[in-house]
Amino acid sequence: MKNLIYLLPVIAMMVVGAVVQAQQPKQPPRIGYLQAPPLSVVAARTNAFRQGLHDLGYIEGKNVIIEWRSAVGKIDRVQLSSPS
Repeated sequence: MKNLIYLLPVIAMMVVGAVVQAQQPKQPPRIGYLQAPPLSVVAARTNAFRQGLHDLGYIEGKNVIIEWRSAVGKIDRVQLSSPS
């Protein structure tokens, strides 16, 4: 019976370790950035956006993902939809 008292915490730690190991890693938030002009034209604006995120503790590629898109000056390529 004494051996069982020492064995129970070991078994409990093994079970908890297996459960923790089975959890999926949390994916970082994803931001979509869409603009009409080419990204190179408004580089100062995109750099300010990146700096603002960095000031809040977000580092692109580490804890936030940014999807950069541009219509390259062709506004007809941007499809706008109204909220339902």
